[in-house]
Amino acid sequence: MGTPEFALPSLEMLVKEGYEVAAVVTQPDKPAKRGKKITMPPVKEYAISKGLKVLQPQKIKTAEFLKTLEEIKPDLLITVAYGKILSKEILELPPLGCINVHASLLPKYRGAAPIHWCIINGEKTTGITTMYTNEGLDTGDILLKAEVPIADDMTVGELHDKLSALGAEVLKQTLKKLEANELERIPQDDSIATYAPIITKNIGEIDWSKSSCEIYNLIRGTNPWPGAFTYYKGCTMKVWESEIVSEEPHDLKPGTICKVNREGILVCCGKGKINIKEVQFASCRRMCVGDYICGNKIDEGEILG
Repeated sequence: MGTPEFALPSLEMLVKEGYEVAAVVTQPDKPAKRGKKITMPPVKEYAISKGLKVLQPQKIKTAEFLKTLEEIKPDLLITVAYGKILSKEILELPPLGCINVHASLLPKYRGAAPIHWCIINGEKTTGITTMYTNEGLDTGDILLKAEVPIADDMTVGELHDKLSALGAEVLKQTLKKLEANELERIPQDDSIATYAPIITKNIGEIDWSKSSCEIYNLIRGTNPWPGAFTYYKGCTMKVWESEIVSEEPHDLKPGTICKVNREGILVCCGKGKINIKEVQFASCRRMCVGDYICGNKIDEGEILG
Protein backbone atom coordinates (compact mmCIF):
# COMPACT_ATOMS: atom_id res chain seq x y z
CA MET A 1 0.00 0.00 0.00
CA GLY A 2 1.63 3.22 -1.20
CA THR A 3 1.11 6.17 -3.49
CA PRO A 4 3.93 8.65 -4.30
CA GLU A 5 7.44 8.38 -5.74
CA PHE A 6 8.77 7.60 -2.27
CA ALA A 7 7.04 4.20 -2.32
CA LEU A 8 8.34 3.12 -5.73
CA PRO A 9 11.74 1.66 -4.76
CA SER A 10 10.07 -0.50 -2.10
CA LEU A 11 7.57 -1.93 -4.59
CA GLU A 12 10.33 -2.45 -7.15
CA MET A 13 12.34 -4.33 -4.51
CA LEU A 14 9.42 -6.64 -3.72
CA VAL A 15 9.03 -7.51 -7.39
CA LYS A 16 12.78 -7.95 -7.94
CA GLU A 17 13.13 -10.19 -4.88
CA GLY A 18 10.34 -12.42 -6.11
CA TYR A 19 7.74 -11.76 -3.43
CA GLU A 20 4.18 -12.48 -4.48
CA VAL A 21 2.50 -9.08 -4.59
CA ALA A 22 -1.16 -10.08 -4.37
CA ALA A 23 -2.38 -6.51 -4.90
CA VAL A 24 -1.18 -2.92 -4.87
CA VAL A 25 -3.43 -0.48 -3.02
CA THR A 26 -2.91 3.16 -3.94
CA GLN A 27 -4.88 6.38 -3.82
CA PRO A 28 -7.25 7.38 -6.65
CA ASP A 29 -6.01 9.19 -9.76
CA LYS A 30 -5.98 12.96 -9.27
CA PRO A 31 -5.52 16.15 -11.30
CA ALA A 32 -1.85 17.04 -11.52
CA LYS A 33 -0.46 20.56 -11.26
CA ARG A 34 -1.76 23.46 -13.32
CA GLY A 35 -2.95 21.50 -16.32
CA LYS A 36 -5.38 19.59 -14.11
CA LYS A 37 -4.85 16.48 -16.23
CA ILE A 38 -5.94 13.36 -14.37
CA THR A 39 -2.75 11.49 -13.50
CA MET A 40 -2.07 8.04 -12.07
CA PRO A 41 -0.04 7.76 -8.87
CA PRO A 42 3.55 6.64 -9.59
CA VAL A 43 2.95 3.38 -7.75
CA LYS A 44 -0.02 2.57 -9.99
CA GLU A 45 1.97 3.22 -13.18
CA TYR A 46 4.67 0.80 -12.11
CA ALA A 47 2.17 -1.82 -10.90
CA ILE A 48 0.35 -1.78 -14.24
CA SER A 49 3.65 -2.14 -16.10
CA LYS A 50 4.30 -5.32 -14.11
CA GLY A 51 0.78 -6.70 -14.49
CA LEU A 52 -0.05 -6.36 -10.80
CA LYS A 53 -3.60 -6.07 -9.47
CA VAL A 54 -4.33 -2.43 -8.51
CA LEU A 55 -6.95 -1.25 -6.01
CA GLN A 56 -7.83 2.44 -5.63
CA PRO A 57 -10.57 2.79 -3.03
CA GLN A 58 -11.92 6.29 -2.36
CA LYS A 59 -12.39 5.22 1.25
CA ILE A 60 -10.70 2.32 3.01
CA LYS A 61 -12.82 2.20 6.15
CA THR A 62 -15.73 0.50 4.41
CA ALA A 63 -17.19 -3.00 4.53
CA GLU A 64 -16.74 -3.24 0.76
CA PHE A 65 -12.98 -2.64 0.84
CA LEU A 66 -12.53 -4.92 3.84
CA LYS A 67 -14.34 -7.68 1.95
CA THR A 68 -12.04 -7.15 -1.04
CA LEU A 69 -8.98 -7.59 1.18
CA GLU A 70 -10.50 -10.66 2.81
CA GLU A 71 -10.92 -12.22 -0.63
CA ILE A 72 -7.27 -11.51 -1.46
CA LYS A 73 -6.14 -13.13 1.83
CA PRO A 74 -2.80 -11.34 2.22
CA ASP A 75 -0.20 -12.88 4.55
CA LEU A 76 1.31 -9.46 5.22
CA LEU A 77 0.43 -5.83 4.54
CA ILE A 78 3.21 -3.36 3.74
CA THR A 79 2.59 0.38 3.76
CA VAL A 80 4.96 2.99 2.36
CA ALA A 81 3.64 6.56 2.26
CA TYR A 82 0.12 5.37 1.53
CA GLY A 83 -1.45 8.47 3.00
CA LYS A 84 -4.40 7.00 4.89
CA ILE A 85 -4.88 5.55 8.38
CA LEU A 86 -5.74 1.84 8.41
CA SER A 87 -8.62 0.56 10.52
CA LYS A 88 -8.28 -2.04 13.25
CA GLU A 89 -10.18 -4.52 11.06
CA ILE A 90 -7.66 -4.14 8.24
CA LEU A 91 -4.65 -4.35 10.57
CA GLU A 92 -5.95 -7.59 12.10
CA LEU A 93 -6.62 -9.22 8.73
CA PRO A 94 -3.17 -10.53 7.67
CA PRO A 95 -1.68 -13.23 9.93
CA LEU A 96 1.78 -11.60 9.78
CA GLY A 97 0.46 -8.13 10.53
CA CYS A 98 1.25 -4.84 8.82
CA ILE A 99 4.74 -3.38 8.40
CA ASN A 100 5.24 0.31 7.67
CA VAL A 101 8.29 2.07 6.22
CA HIS A 102 8.61 5.49 7.88
CA ALA A 103 11.03 8.24 6.84
CA SER A 104 12.41 9.20 10.25
CA LEU A 105 14.12 7.71 13.26
CA LEU A 106 11.05 6.99 15.34
CA PRO A 107 9.77 8.09 17.79
CA LYS A 108 11.07 11.40 16.40
CA TYR A 109 8.98 12.95 13.62
CA ARG A 110 5.87 10.84 13.67
CA GLY A 111 3.36 12.01 11.10
CA ALA A 112 2.88 13.02 7.49
CA ALA A 113 5.96 15.11 6.65
CA PRO A 114 9.06 13.91 8.51
CA ILE A 115 11.48 14.66 5.67
CA HIS A 116 10.43 18.30 5.40
CA TRP A 117 10.45 18.99 9.11
CA CYS A 118 13.81 17.43 9.91
CA ILE A 119 15.45 19.84 7.45
CA ILE A 120 13.33 22.83 8.48
CA ASN A 121 14.33 22.14 12.09
CA GLY A 122 18.01 21.87 11.20
CA GLU A 123 18.54 18.21 12.07
CA LYS A 124 21.95 16.72 11.24
CA THR A 125 20.79 13.10 10.93
CA THR A 126 17.62 11.23 10.08
CA GLY A 127 16.84 7.84 8.65
CA ILE A 128 14.36 5.05 8.02
CA THR A 129 12.38 3.04 10.53
CA THR A 130 10.39 -0.09 9.81
CA MET A 131 7.67 -0.75 12.34
CA TYR A 132 4.59 -2.82 13.00
CA THR A 133 1.56 -0.64 12.37
CA ASN A 134 -1.04 -0.21 15.08
CA GLU A 135 -4.04 2.10 15.37
CA GLY A 136 -1.96 5.09 16.48
CA LEU A 137 -0.06 7.60 14.35
CA ASP A 138 3.31 5.92 13.76
CA THR A 139 3.27 4.53 17.31
CA GLY A 140 3.83 0.82 16.62
CA ASP A 141 6.78 -1.31 17.71
CA ILE A 142 10.07 -0.55 15.96
CA LEU A 143 11.68 -3.33 13.90
CA LEU A 144 14.76 -1.92 12.16
CA LYS A 145 16.41 1.49 11.80
CA ALA A 146 19.05 2.95 9.50
CA GLU A 147 20.57 6.43 9.80
CA VAL A 148 21.74 8.90 7.16
CA PRO A 149 23.54 12.23 7.66
CA ILE A 150 21.89 15.42 6.43
CA ALA A 151 24.39 17.65 4.61
CA ASP A 152 24.18 21.35 5.44
CA ASP A 153 23.12 22.19 1.88
CA MET A 154 20.78 19.23 1.29
CA THR A 155 17.25 20.01 0.08
CA VAL A 156 14.14 18.08 1.00
CA GLY A 157 14.00 16.75 -2.56
CA GLU A 158 17.52 15.32 -2.31
CA LEU A 159 16.87 13.81 1.11
CA HIS A 160 13.57 12.35 -0.13
CA ASP A 161 15.37 10.45 -2.88
CA LYS A 162 18.07 9.17 -0.54
CA LEU A 163 15.54 7.97 2.04
CA SER A 164 13.31 6.44 -0.62
CA ALA A 165 16.15 4.16 -1.74
CA LEU A 166 17.17 3.43 1.84
CA GLY A 167 13.57 2.58 2.73
CA ALA A 168 13.54 -0.20 0.16
CA GLU A 169 16.79 -1.63 1.53
CA VAL A 170 15.63 -1.54 5.16
CA LEU A 171 12.32 -3.13 4.15
CA LYS A 172 14.25 -5.88 2.38
CA GLN A 173 16.29 -6.55 5.53
CA THR A 174 13.13 -6.52 7.64
CA LEU A 175 11.43 -9.11 5.45
CA LYS A 176 14.49 -11.37 5.51
CA LYS A 177 14.49 -11.26 9.30
CA LEU A 178 10.75 -11.90 9.36
CA GLU A 179 11.22 -14.99 7.20
CA ALA A 180 13.99 -16.20 9.52
CA ASN A 181 11.87 -15.46 12.61
CA GLU A 182 14.58 -13.06 13.83
CA LEU A 183 12.61 -9.83 14.15
CA GLU A 184 12.79 -8.09 17.52
CA ARG A 185 9.96 -5.72 18.46
CA ILE A 186 11.04 -2.60 20.33
CA PRO A 187 8.26 -0.50 21.90
CA GLN A 188 8.54 3.22 21.23
CA ASP A 189 9.29 5.66 24.04
CA ASP A 190 6.37 8.05 23.80
CA SER A 191 8.04 10.52 26.17
CA ILE A 192 10.57 11.52 23.50
CA ALA A 193 8.19 11.48 20.52
CA THR A 194 7.98 14.49 18.20
CA TYR A 195 5.58 15.19 15.36
CA ALA A 196 5.79 16.24 11.72
CA PRO A 197 2.41 17.66 10.65
CA ILE A 198 1.33 17.86 7.04
CA ILE A 199 3.06 20.53 4.94
CA THR A 200 0.89 23.20 3.33
CA LYS A 201 1.84 25.97 0.92
CA ASN A 202 1.75 28.67 3.58
CA ILE A 203 4.52 26.89 5.50
CA GLY A 204 6.89 28.23 2.84
CA GLU A 205 6.29 31.91 3.64
CA ILE A 206 9.51 33.40 4.99
CA ASP A 207 9.33 35.18 8.33
CA TRP A 208 12.23 37.60 8.13
CA SER A 209 12.22 38.13 11.90
CA LYS A 210 13.74 34.67 12.26
CA SER A 211 17.48 34.03 12.17
CA SER A 212 19.46 33.54 8.98
CA CYS A 213 20.00 29.89 9.95
CA GLU A 214 16.27 29.25 10.44
CA ILE A 215 15.40 30.92 7.13
CA TYR A 216 18.12 29.02 5.29
CA ASN A 217 16.74 25.74 6.65
CA LEU A 218 13.19 26.70 5.62
CA ILE A 219 14.34 27.41 2.06
CA ARG A 220 16.04 24.04 1.60
CA GLY A 221 13.35 22.27 3.64
CA THR A 222 10.63 23.37 1.19
CA ASN A 223 12.57 22.79 -2.04
CA PRO A 224 11.05 21.59 -4.38
CA TRP A 225 7.65 21.65 -2.65
CA PRO A 226 5.92 23.79 -1.58
CA GLY A 227 8.74 26.27 -2.12
CA ALA A 228 9.83 29.13 0.14
CA PHE A 229 8.48 32.54 -0.80
CA THR A 230 8.31 36.18 0.20
CA TYR A 231 6.95 39.39 -1.31
CA TYR A 232 8.82 42.08 -3.22
CA LYS A 233 6.75 45.23 -3.80
CA GLY A 234 3.59 43.16 -3.40
CA CYS A 235 4.66 40.47 -5.89
CA THR A 236 5.29 36.89 -4.83
CA MET A 237 8.96 35.95 -5.08
CA LYS A 238 9.89 32.31 -4.62
CA VAL A 239 13.31 31.68 -3.13
CA TRP A 240 14.94 28.46 -4.32
CA GLU A 241 18.54 28.76 -3.20
CA SER A 242 20.37 30.79 -0.60
CA GLU A 243 23.42 30.89 1.62
CA ILE A 244 24.07 32.15 5.13
CA VAL A 245 26.33 35.21 5.06
CA SER A 246 26.22 36.14 8.73
CA GLU A 247 24.67 34.95 11.97
CA GLU A 248 25.59 38.14 13.86
CA PRO A 249 23.10 40.75 15.17
CA HIS A 250 22.56 44.00 13.23
CA ASP A 251 20.50 47.19 13.51
CA LEU A 252 18.50 47.00 10.26
CA LYS A 253 14.85 46.00 9.95
CA PRO A 254 14.36 42.30 9.14
CA GLY A 255 13.65 41.82 5.44
CA THR A 256 15.72 44.82 4.35
CA ILE A 257 17.57 44.33 1.05
CA CYS A 258 21.14 45.43 1.84
CA LYS A 259 22.86 44.75 -1.45
CA VAL A 260 22.03 43.46 -4.93
CA ASN A 261 24.63 42.18 -7.39
CA ARG A 262 25.26 39.21 -9.66
CA GLU A 263 26.10 37.08 -6.62
CA GLY A 264 22.63 37.51 -5.15
CA ILE A 265 20.29 39.57 -2.99
CA LEU A 266 21.67 40.20 0.49
CA VAL A 267 18.82 40.38 3.02
CA CYS A 268 18.78 41.17 6.74
CA CYS A 269 17.13 38.60 8.98
CA GLY A 270 16.07 38.88 12.61
CA LYS A 271 19.59 37.78 13.40
CA GLY A 272 22.23 37.58 10.69
CA LYS A 273 22.02 38.00 6.93
CA ILE A 274 21.23 35.67 4.05
CA ASN A 275 22.14 35.83 0.38
CA ILE A 276 19.37 34.81 -2.03
CA LYS A 277 20.94 33.15 -5.08
CA GLU A 278 17.98 31.82 -7.08
CA VAL A 279 14.48 33.31 -7.43
CA GLN A 280 11.25 32.90 -9.35
CA PHE A 281 8.54 35.48 -9.90
CA ALA A 282 4.97 34.72 -11.05
CA SER A 283 4.75 33.39 -14.63
CA CYS A 284 8.55 33.24 -14.86
CA ARG A 285 11.01 30.39 -14.73
CA ARG A 286 13.53 29.86 -11.95
CA MET A 287 16.57 32.08 -12.45
CA CYS A 288 19.80 32.80 -10.66
CA VAL A 289 19.79 36.38 -9.39
CA GLY A 290 22.65 37.33 -11.70
CA ASP A 291 20.53 36.49 -14.75
CA TYR A 292 17.35 38.02 -13.34
CA ILE A 293 18.84 41.45 -12.68
CA CYS A 294 20.13 41.67 -16.25
CA GLY A 295 16.59 42.58 -17.34
CA ASN A 296 14.88 43.43 -14.06
CA LYS A 297 15.57 45.77 -11.17
CA ILE A 298 15.72 44.81 -7.50
CA ASP A 299 16.02 47.93 -5.34
CA GLU A 300 18.34 48.06 -2.37
CA GLY A 301 16.59 49.34 0.76
CA GLU A 302 13.26 47.67 -0.05
CA ILE A 303 11.68 45.51 2.65
CA LEU A 304 10.73 41.96 1.71
CA GLY A 305 7.62 40.36 3.13
